[in-house]
Amino acid sequence: MKRISVLIAIIGLSASVLVSCKNEGNTTGERSAENQHKDHKGEHPPHDGDRKGPPHGGDRKGPPKGGGSPEQTKTLEEIGGYNIGDVATDFNLKNVDGSMVSLASIENAKGYIVTFTCNECPFSVLYEDRLIALNNEYAPKGYPVIAINPNSPENEKEGYAAMQKRSEDKGFTFPYLVDEGQKIYPQYGAVRTPHVFLLDAERKVQYIGTIDDNAKSPEDVKVNFVKDAIEALEKGEKPSPNFTKAIGCPVKASKA
Repeated sequence: MKRISVLIAIIGLSASVLVSCKNEGNTTGERSAENQHKDHKGEHPPHDGDRKGPPHGGDRKGPPKGGGSPEQTKTLEEIGGYNIGDVATDFNLKNVDGSMVSLASIENAKGYIVTFTCNECPFSVLYEDRLIALNNEYAPKGYPVIAINPNSPENEKEGYAAMQKRSEDKGFTFPYLVDEGQKIYPQYGAVRTPHVFLLDAERKVQYIGTIDDNAKSPEDVKVNFVKDAIEALEKGEKPSPNFTKAIGCPVKASKA
């Protein structure tokens, strides 16, 4: 009889434990469902598969966020500036060191990397080191960078004093010119910063567009459009491609 009593007690205890575990499991499941519900309400970040914005890393070609597409939307014909093969008019613009610079004033030039850029645009900032490297490599070969700020000086951060400071801080090795009166950039058809116009020795436009194929990450660049265009000219060939869409901020015209 003692053995039977002990057996009954063990069976009763086991049943109690099983019921307790079942109740705890139900409670855990309810909490899990509640947490998932909260996730969908936005109280916790969604899974990557549920993201509605751009993915991390990878294919982005410029800085994150910002309004509108950074890519040039108009064709050369719609812009109304220079086309491939046109002869660019010379200019005489004030440099950050106070001197006046024209294309004719640059000795032994075999071509010119005329680049419209500025102080504040994130894309221009991303390309500053690459412009310095481009000038350091190709100016000795006869293809100097000539940078022009097309933006209105109504924004003090794009004014002459700010340009001088930017050039000094970054150690620009090329002229950084003021487009006073904003007369030059419309002639060229510059619509973004940066926007490159590669000219040959006769000032004929040989390439128009972006510097390379990845604004965000210089380490991930696969095609160096400007370098390839210069190398083609050095071989007596026509650049191919000779046009790409510029990537950057729209040029800021004067409100007056």
